[in-house]
Amino acid sequence: MIRLLIGDRGQERFRHTAGVDVAAEGTIRLGSITCPSGRLVIADGGYLGLWSGQEPPVAGEAVLSQISDPQVREGVIAAADLDIVGPDAEQAARGFDRQAGLWLYDIPAHGMTQLRASFTDHCAQHGLDAHLQQSPHRIAHRQRADRAAGRGGEEFLVHGVPFVGLGGLPADRRFSVTVTLKDFGGRVGVQWETVTLQVQEGRIAGTRPIGHAGVDWARLMFADADGLSSWQHEDPIDGLADVAFWGRSVQEAATEFDAALLGLPGEDGVYGWRDLDLAGAVRQAIALEDWQEADPQRRIRVDFRPHSHHWQVMAELRASEHGAAHIDVGGALMLCFVTGEWGDGLYPVHTDHDAEGRLLQVRVVLGDEEQRSRPVT
Repeated sequence: MIRLLIGDRGQERFRHTAGVDVAAEGTIRLGSITCPSGRLVIADGGYLGLWSGQEPPVAGEAVLSQISDPQVREGVIAAADLDIVGPDAEQAARGFDRQAGLWLYDIPAHGMTQLRASFTDHCAQHGLDAHLQQSPHRIAHRQRADRAAGRGGEEFLVHGVPFVGLGGLPADRRFSVTVTLKDFGGRVGVQWETVTLQVQEGRIAGTRPIGHAGVDWARLMFADADGLSSWQHEDPIDGLADVAFWGRSVQEAATEFDAALLGLPGEDGVYGWRDLDLAGAVRQAIALEDWQEADPQRRIRVDFRPHSHHWQVMAELRASEHGAAHIDVGGALMLCFVTGEWGDGLYPVHTDHDAEGRLLQVRVVLGDEEQRSRPVT
């Protein structure tokens, strides 16, 4: 296994982009997206490599490498999906409140017995006629997005990570994306408040919360559900990769390995090599890590960057004035944006509708009074 940071672990290099040159409240246009499938997915851009498309989800190394307990690891490999069925299924699902909708995804084998017992007890206590039924096959992520859209927009899990899916977006147009700024006062000051995807003009008559998007990599993506099936998260599209490094011992390492400044926008003081063949890039990155480990006084960060869709987005984010990046994947224009000074967490997603129920806009709330009380990262 490559013992390195792959592409996005250096997220501190752009985490604060959204806070640069923000001096007053107002609105900034981040860009636009298309949604040919009519199905929008809102997710942490760092987790898009987990997306299974129309295929059954499989816990790959990106998931399993984070698990040290052998029993838990085997349980995740053998995970199953459950349906909540019966005359009182809706009420039972709401009261049980483990996941949104009528489904329980990604239940590890070692937790199945306890989950079933808890659900049975819940229904018995409330006099509800409902039970859990295991799906005969794992539910593909694309199907999960369809299910969420069919319920007016909803949160769903992808290997335990909360994504949000919704439908109702016209397939034949672009949608503008803006962010509003707000002065939260005190040490927080002016920060991003809400990112809004404008679907159509109209008078807002109602608002509906549809779930939370989970963020661990300081960014979110507006993506087309079908377009994501073409996403290459780590595999290079052109067979090439870059290797970057920085840190306290960067000059010593640059001299040792005859490396030059990369000179990329938004990356001052970063050295390395561009457009290496994949095998050569792996060797160079491992050599850097071996060099660092040979002396505890040496301190560098090594970033292995295969030329994937993910790499393209990261490069544009680092160079971006406002912390947003576009990419065209699978015939859809997608937009990634950083969560800025708010960092990681669970971000509420709302839809706004007119009096006739038509979808007008989708909003991701980054900053509110609850967030304001948290330390700024």
